[in-house]
Amino acid sequence: MRSLLLPPRAMVLCGVLMLMLHHFAPLRQIVPHPTNWFGLAPIVAGLAIAAWHARLFRSIGTNINTFGEPGKLTTQGLFRHSRNPMYLGMLLTLSGIALVLGSLVAVLGPIIFFALAHYWYIPLEEQAMQQKFSDSYADYRSRVRRWL
Repeated sequence: MRSLLLPPRAMVLCGVLMLMLHHFAPLRQIVPHPTNWFGLAPIVAGLAIAAWHARLFRSIGTNINTFGEPGKLTTQGLFRHSRNPMYLGMLLTLSGIALVLGSLVAVLGPIIFFALAHYWYIPLEEQAMQQKFSDSYADYRSRVRRWL
């Protein structure tokens, strides 16, 4: 079950949910056309941030699977400023999609993803990191914020 809900899959499912809700039950358009196309910038930026840090994990040889054992503690890239830049990138992507769609109901996607990340994925990862890296992770955690 956990492998079905890996963060990239949850992001895609949230995106699909947003598209379906926008199409079938848009409620109200809150971002007028053509200003909604400004949402393309956060989509591109979010995907770039997530992909950059996924490549970083592969290059240093650490585990990227949320539910797997952590391999190495990294403070490279945006990990200097956020303990979760990949989740931040995915959330930025979904927020951009919500802007492009422009309907009130599309905001549910980023909210759902944020809740999954903040209350499920990240606590699991933080617990595993604390167990494996103890003092060095505690020090990192005291210096770097969870999101921004």
